[in-house]
Amino acid sequence: MEHMKKVFLTGATGVMGSHGLKELIAEPGRYDVTLLARDSKKNRKFLAPFIRKGVKVIWGDLLDKKSVAEGVAEADVVLHVGGMVSPAADWYPEKTIRTNVGAMKNIIEAASLRKNEVRIVYIGSVSQYGNREVPNHWGQCGDPLNPALFDAYAYSKTMGERMLMESGLRWWVSLRQTGILHSGLLMKASDPIAFHVPIRGTLEWVTAEDSGRLLERVCRDDVPDSFWRKCYNIGGGAAYRMTNYEFECELLKGMGCPPPEKIFDTKWFATGNFHGFWFADSDCLEDILHFRKGDTPREYFRQMKRELPWYFSLSPLAPAIALRLFMGKVAKTPKLGPRWWLAHDVKDRIEASWGSREAWESIPDWKDMDLSRPSDVNPGVRNLDADGDLDEVQSFQCGLCGHKYSMKRGTRAAGHGCPKCLESRIGLLHHSSIAF
Repeated sequence: MEHMKKVFLTGATGVMGSHGLKELIAEPGRYDVTLLARDSKKNRKFLAPFIRKGVKVIWGDLLDKKSVAEGVAEADVVLHVGGMVSPAADWYPEKTIRTNVGAMKNIIEAASLRKNEVRIVYIGSVSQYGNREVPNHWGQCGDPLNPALFDAYAYSKTMGERMLMESGLRWWVSLRQTGILHSGLLMKASDPIAFHVPIRGTLEWVTAEDSGRLLERVCRDDVPDSFWRKCYNIGGGAAYRMTNYEFECELLKGMGCPPPEKIFDTKWFATGNFHGFWFADSDCLEDILHFRKGDTPREYFRQMKRELPWYFSLSPLAPAIALRLFMGKVAKTPKLGPRWWLAHDVKDRIEASWGSREAWESIPDWKDMDLSRPSDVNPGVRNLDADGDLDEVQSFQCGLCGHKYSMKRGTRAAGHGCPKCLESRIGLLHHSSIAF
């Protein structure tokens, strides 16, 4: 029988964190759970049932050193899921960087007081890899990390991961999360970031329930020592590898709505400067933690439909033209809507999203667009392990900007590169013609 392990969880009111919390309390006596949550009426209402089951809550903030230190002080495992994510991260980029990077700094500082005892589980993101276009739609941990331009969230997750890897802590792991399937996705349909996603792009999804199981499994005593001090991609496996067009079709079909061709114009979507690909190494994490339920996306979409608020049942009654008018307006939302960029000639966004206005004008309509599925053949996992001591600090010189920098051998092997180039990409936020 495993001893009652003390777990400190951040982000318990979010999608992944809330599902992880449910898994942690599913077996009484296995985990002593402490949460960090912002003190609000909404959070108190949501967490009340868990508190009645013995979960402790520290009402505080990720940027409050005292609150973070209190949670880390007694923990065997820290599940750091919390932080700002999209779409809020897109609307508040500076706040996102300040919150996500600051939170990691506070956790590392608190954990450093007992670095040989506490295990830190960091949730990274597929967005860290940046833009990947067909036929470059397969990848794995160790591929270069190159966040998309203006992507404050990806930048913050990359910075946080690098800080953890360079921290000197003995027990850590970074799990790079992909897109999470959950019913709340449909609530984001009214946000213009839906049009930042290329139609021809690819993504390997994972369900919220599988993500929750993952958080519980990583806390168990039978996780091997060899698991730690590495990075892994979180994916749902072969069944959950879809093109963005296929995903839209399944999602709309599940709601009883017309297909994408009836609702969207192809020129409303960006064709680049986003993220997403299929994980060649997806099963590496599953082989260790066995967190997948094994259902299919179609089954899951049907489940999502049953969980939606009642008014979504009215969607099939809305004519396609009404849905098209609504989504066209969303694509023209000031500041972040692609149609707004075009109407206001926002050159840096136009160049990032399409290459040029001329390239945007040449985007074919639905009948002429290649919507075929790219190769399903998994190229296999390449051995990218660094030779020698992963903690050895080495010196590098960037081949692009000439900047000289130092980094651990293991950090470099995980895909991290020139910090100056990384900062220059996100630095566009501060001099963009639509800076916030």
